[in-house]
Amino acid sequence: MKDALFDLIFDIVRHIPEGRVTSFGAIARCIGTGGSARIVGWAMHAAGPYPDVPAHRVLNSKGLLTGKHHFATLTRMQELLEQEGIRVKNDKVVDFDRLFWDPASLADE
Repeated sequence: MKDALFDLIFDIVRHIPEGRVTSFGAIARCIGTGGSARIVGWAMHAAGPYPDVPAHRVLNSKGLLTGKHHFATLTRMQELLEQEGIRVKNDKVVDFDRLFWDPASLADE
């Protein structure tokens, strides 16, 4: 069950456009586990072996880089975001609301 759920989460994360971000909670709502953003966090922690899963684009609901501790270095998540043109200040994405991508938009595709 967990593997199938993680695969679903990974697929959603693969759809986040470059230069955009989303939140753990938004993904959880999209897959019907809205009360548990933690499962998305666990999936992002497990995404390391999958370089095609841009886990650096998944943030907390305020745009904070709370997952940075799960990258190779404490600055790697920020570096990856900045390579995509996303500004980060004090571990928070600048213009989070403007850059936010809603995974529910996949249903419109």
